[in-house]
Amino acid sequence: METLNLLLDGFSVALSPMNIMMALWGALIGTLVGMLPGLGPTSTIAILLPVTTVLGPTEGIIMLSGIYYGSMYGGSTTAILLNIPGEVSAVPTSLDGYPLAKQGRGGPALGIAAIGSFVAGTMGVVGLVFFAPLLADQALKFGSPEYFALMFLALTVIVNLAGASLIKGLIMGLFGYLLSMTGIGLTGGQVRFSFGIEPLQAGIDIISVVIGLFAISEVIKGMEENTQSIAVGKITNIYPKFKEIRENSGAMFRGGLVGFFLGLLPGCSAAVTTFLAYDLEKKVSKNPERFGHGEMKGVAAPEAANNATSSSGFIPLFALGIPSSTTLAVLLAGFMINGLTPGPTLFEEHAEFVWAVIASMFVGNVMLLILNLPLIGLWAKLTKIPYGIMGPVILILSFVGAYSINNSLFDVFVAIIFGIIGYFLYKYRWPVVPLLLAFVLGPMFEKSFIQSMAMSKGSFAIFFTRPISLTIFVLAFVLFIASIVMMKRTKSRVKDAVGSDVEITE
Repeated sequence: METLNLLLDGFSVALSPMNIMMALWGALIGTLVGMLPGLGPTSTIAILLPVTTVLGPTEGIIMLSGIYYGSMYGGSTTAILLNIPGEVSAVPTSLDGYPLAKQGRGGPALGIAAIGSFVAGTMGVVGLVFFAPLLADQALKFGSPEYFALMFLALTVIVNLAGASLIKGLIMGLFGYLLSMTGIGLTGGQVRFSFGIEPLQAGIDIISVVIGLFAISEVIKGMEENTQSIAVGKITNIYPKFKEIRENSGAMFRGGLVGFFLGLLPGCSAAVTTFLAYDLEKKVSKNPERFGHGEMKGVAAPEAANNATSSSGFIPLFALGIPSSTTLAVLLAGFMINGLTPGPTLFEEHAEFVWAVIASMFVGNVMLLILNLPLIGLWAKLTKIPYGIMGPVILILSFVGAYSINNSLFDVFVAIIFGIIGYFLYKYRWPVVPLLLAFVLGPMFEKSFIQSMAMSKGSFAIFFTRPISLTIFVLAFVLFIASIVMMKRTKSRVKDAVGSDVEITE
């Protein structure tokens, strides 16, 4: 009851005209930032940090928080309509969202993404209200061995995303992991795989890789196929039907749960949770062969996980002062600038501030839904613009996005190179997603393994003598076997659908 009273007090502050305006500005800026590849919420919040000293802590943090979860909404728009994921977390959304857009169903896909984001975002804020101290305390039990086991579990997703050939998927995963090792090593400070190229000493930026593999390669494919417009089918509906919302509600709920609980763990960002949510949805589906070809649940689940992760990430930040992502680490700096120290005492010493920010998240999620749904028709029409116009626009957005990461032309060259690589991978049917997933997980996988070995003095027993890590390893093994079985079942269904004389590459 006390919690509800505190939340009501928070609403009394959050619903003041000034704070409503800050939540609105944050939602708007975040949506635009999420749509633009390369910019991202981290750099935007860093640029706007000084503004909080002028606005005041409550107003400033409400706006910056709005930019953070607003960008989760915005990233789905270009991912679905143009196959340009603004963030790595939007990549799973594009796997089915873009095929839906090509079928003329971009509008319903955007609607499901917006509704799923709202539902899961609200779930996350409710969890933040009632379970913050308890769940944050449990998250502290995760050490390096548990993180290594969790990353190992996440890597089993590669099997499910390998397509027709498991061997090709594993090779691409290994390639992605080797790419992640480029730059200065985690131990010893030695430069790896730079080949004497100085910019490579800082490593390869993930956004450049994403832009190249998805956006630029898509333009090359469009040029080769002489594509007239993105949507090959007539746009029949702009908004999802109630039946579609009901059918995808389970995917939203499951994706929200995955995103919420994993979002509590420092370092387990939406780039990880969205892939896991997508993989889970594919495993529980009665028709897994539809995924990758325009399955609406493949949009609902990762989008829900994306926004639930952004909400639950505030739990360890508020309760323990531990940021679970780079963006929240920058937001933590905003707290410090205003003399606020996140941790157990924050709820006692600055209760009005904390509950006002939490209440503003409810307000912000409603605003984002109201802002996004009316624009669906406008965004959907982008898919009917002639490709002769849209192709160059996509390239310009890609180049600007890649350059804006570090203000470096080298990142643009990296995007172009990966665009060419992505084109040939598509042409010869090599899966791209395992490469990207291994690239994202590689640094944390390596770091947690090295730290675990240091803790155990080189003994692998540390992974199997700790209950949590052992449980995760067992779960990973079970999921690996389940993925193999599901892959065989999917191949069998595809053969039945297209004819028994069709050979499926193994």
